[in-house]
Amino acid sequence: MNDILVQTSWWVPCYGLLGALLTLPWSMGLVKRSGPRPAAYFNILMTVASLIHGTLVFRATWHQEPVQLVFHWLKVADFDLTFLVEISSTTTGVMELVTSLSFVAQIFALGYMEKDFALARFFGLMGFFEAAMSGLAISNSLFLSYALLEMLTLSTYLLVGFWYAQPLVVTAARDAFLTKRVGDILLLMGVVTLSVLAGSLNFPDLYDWAETATLTPLVATLLGLALIAGPSGKCAQFPFHLWLDEAMEGPNPASILRNSVVVSSGAYFLIKLQPILNLSPVALTTLIVIGSITAIGESLVAIAQIDIKRALSHSTSAYLGLVFIAVGMQWTNVAFLLLFTHAIAKALIFMSVGGLIITTNTQDLTEYGGLWSRMPATTSSFVVGASALVGLFPLGCFWAFERGLDIYWYDQPLLAAIVLTVNLLTAINLTRIFRLVFLGASQPKTRRAPEVPWPMAVPMVSMIIVTLLSPLMMMRLSLLPNLASLNRSAAAALVLSGIIGCSIGATLSLNRSMARPIQKQLRVLQDILAYDFYIDRLYRVTVVFVVASLSKITAWIDRYIVDGLVNAIGLASVLSGESLKYSASGQSQFYMLTILIGVGILGLLFTWTLC
Repeated sequence: MNDILVQTSWWVPCYGLLGALLTLPWSMGLVKRSGPRPAAYFNILMTVASLIHGTLVFRATWHQEPVQLVFHWLKVADFDLTFLVEISSTTTGVMELVTSLSFVAQIFALGYMEKDFALARFFGLMGFFEAAMSGLAISNSLFLSYALLEMLTLSTYLLVGFWYAQPLVVTAARDAFLTKRVGDILLLMGVVTLSVLAGSLNFPDLYDWAETATLTPLVATLLGLALIAGPSGKCAQFPFHLWLDEAMEGPNPASILRNSVVVSSGAYFLIKLQPILNLSPVALTTLIVIGSITAIGESLVAIAQIDIKRALSHSTSAYLGLVFIAVGMQWTNVAFLLLFTHAIAKALIFMSVGGLIITTNTQDLTEYGGLWSRMPATTSSFVVGASALVGLFPLGCFWAFERGLDIYWYDQPLLAAIVLTVNLLTAINLTRIFRLVFLGASQPKTRRAPEVPWPMAVPMVSMIIVTLLSPLMMMRLSLLPNLASLNRSAAAALVLSGIIGCSIGATLSLNRSMARPIQKQLRVLQDILAYDFYIDRLYRVTVVFVVASLSKITAWIDRYIVDGLVNAIGLASVLSGESLKYSASGQSQFYMLTILIGVGILGLLFTWTLC
């Protein structure tokens, strides 16, 4: 029975794809009588099937050796392009995390998107989303992983642009797609280069090749940087970090997945590339630099946001920056643990945010207030998610941060300081949001705000339980360190940073009408942070200006030089043909004279050119 489950485990990603296909009659408008809800039920049913199948596979692979499934896709002469799938407790566990959060997000979407006319299309895109992430979890082929990452890019574009009637949504979807495409193109260059150098695109073969490869420093550096570019775009890391902020224009249930597991898929892919990145010390250093800049910068930017979804999306980029640091330091266990704990906590927080948005019809923090007594379930979910995110003992992110601090504490004190700073700034941001949303006097849009309906409350409360029980889950999975060997100094510093951050966030003077500090100096600083250090404007006057100028130059050259030359040749042909038709006398000696004159002219031209 276990063998059958393992051999059919590749079906699990196909369930989500099948669910997306089943929604087509409703999303295309072929079925109208029943409304769009049956499409949602079909997709949820397929997600349940993938969840059950994945659970059985996970139990069958627990404490077992990994199994490799080989699928020959194209074989021509000596060329054999295969898809390799690895079935192990780790890969199936990641797959289960994806399907579980997808299932919870879809149940949540039943309440959130209840009155949306395009409900069937939304659930079809969610199924497509789930299929790509589940496939990436078990993929052991670089080529297949790249294809699945491209599916995620397309899914992001379609879900961000879901409400395409709004101009801002269209702009956000376009910017998200194009930003990620820059990283994808560079990643494709790295994939093609690896296929030539290593002769295979399966990760086991690439790992064997990386152990004995002798590349020049330049080639190794360029290869490493190309491979880093793709995950940097997927994880919204500097300098490709601006798209995640704009992607918050999409529906909130999609944001639940995007901020928990979608961006984590890029980091998961980066972890699988880590043995290859070891060929280039420059690439590893670049990972640490990118992660450090993003972690600190995005944590600061999040504090200055007044859009609640954007304030939390910037913290997502910051936490993934810590994952980049862990991969650059070759501590993949820390990276895995941080991805796991962050995904659960951030999914819960975004469910709380979805409940706030659907009941108040606003995302502006200045329009919230006094909701703690009116929305107790939503308030509890935000508090529990925030506590798990800032490393409150003994919840999830505490153990991930403690593991990282234990490694960096003595050898890399600067990196340990970065982890503590991110935790402190995140605590300030979440405390600030909690004060503006749940405390204080009621605002016009919050005076009659009810609690969310049961399709949203049930998954929200379920995730609260999961978040609180996550330490027990990690203990069963042998992810927790031995308490006897716990670095008490690092743990105390971590808890203290969270307490200090919450204290600062609780005492920071805010003018609720503008959600801005009273002090003028702090307002100037907030403007710098609110506009993300004006990086988008910097891009407009540098990269965008250069590209636009080159485009105008090439367009002018194409129109007036290339087309002009072609048009001149065509005009000369027409004129010469029109003129020669009048010289057709029928006398052969005249034709011979014309040929001799033409050959003579060509001979003179060749002679003049050679001289």
